[in-house]
Amino acid sequence: MNDRFLPSLLFMLLLALHVQRLFAQTDAVAPDRFTLKIAVMGPGDELYFWWGHIALVIEDHSAGTARFYDYGIFSFENEHFYTNFAFGRLLYSCGVSSAERSYRAYIATNRDITLYTLDISPETEEAVRRFAENSILPENRNYYYHHFKDNCATRIRDIIDLATQGQFKARFGDAPGRYTLRQHVRRHTWFSPFMDWALNFLMGQDIDVPITIWQEMFLPAEIGLRISDFTYTDSAGIERPLVSSVEVLNRAKNRPAVLDVPRRQWPYELVVGILLAAMLVCFIRVSARRPLLGRRLLALTQSALGLFFGIMGSLLFFMTFFTNHDYSWHNSNILFINPLLLAAVPLGVIAAADKRAIKRWFAEQFLRALWTCVLFGGLLSMLIKLTPNFYQQNQVTQALVLPFALVLSYIPGWARKLRAARK
Repeated sequence: MNDRFLPSLLFMLLLALHVQRLFAQTDAVAPDRFTLKIAVMGPGDELYFWWGHIALVIEDHSAGTARFYDYGIFSFENEHFYTNFAFGRLLYSCGVSSAERSYRAYIATNRDITLYTLDISPETEEAVRRFAENSILPENRNYYYHHFKDNCATRIRDIIDLATQGQFKARFGDAPGRYTLRQHVRRHTWFSPFMDWALNFLMGQDIDVPITIWQEMFLPAEIGLRISDFTYTDSAGIERPLVSSVEVLNRAKNRPAVLDVPRRQWPYELVVGILLAAMLVCFIRVSARRPLLGRRLLALTQSALGLFFGIMGSLLFFMTFFTNHDYSWHNSNILFINPLLLAAVPLGVIAAADKRAIKRWFAEQFLRALWTCVLFGGLLSMLIKLTPNFYQQNQVTQALVLPFALVLSYIPGWARKLRAARK
């Protein structure tokens, strides 16, 4: 009996070993089911796209799909969107769409697209996929956006950290960054002088402190820069590059470049401030020969300056004291650019057009007093920089405002009286 079945038993054992070896070989050469990529998009036309965008792409080879996980979705149609935006309650969402459709949309709007293919194990790919799918569930997809601490890029950064078992943050969490948050912002705004000045004016001293590379990755391009040459240790103890390949899908044409080094802007603002001051000096001299024309030009210019800087000061006052826009808090610009400047609008009109000399005189004195306060407030904002607790990179505002505030203040009159007394 045993002799009869022994050959058959041996044959079955050999067949089983062969099948096992065949399956093992098949598993060894079979491609991974998923390919994970980081898609980094360059700046767009709208202001909120100037700093680029980023997304996670998961290609499922068995299903023939490529899903585009986007962590920066918002809609102007959301209920109370503008009110929430004004008060700093920016409700954003995570969503998923077709990668091909998303690529076409970014190409159609003339934006850079660079894909970074991640070299991670199939088990890690599955863990990241589950995390991404969980993040787009209705109960998880909404979050309150923060420009520097919780945005589309920081969420992808955290996913990369998940994929490397915390090694990404361990490398960059304490490593000193290249620039401050303000300098990074201004690398992207240099081509628009007004928006560059306005955003710089509204941002307070809290973004002028040294930051880490980890914090710098609030910008999508910084993530692309850091993952390109990042290596990590896999579960087998082997050091391997995180990115296996880089593919450029599109290059934008005729779009302002992002500066590698922030531009020093305050000298340009100083030139504008000096030109404004020179124009006001001309109006003062005109008033010596043609009093009515000179007075009206001088007064109405002060109304215009008060209107512009009063509106900006009111916006800063509102953002500082009544909103969650914490990057605008602790802003020394409010010492000399604030809602009080709106008083220059009616005072300038009175000084220009009122027929009663005594009323015009009072309006002119109030205007001089107002600009004197602006001048000394600006000087105070410079002096407090001597203490590190109050340092703020607001030279562009000081350089623009202080020259013409000096001309309009009491200082020139006091200087003339002092020279006359010495004679």
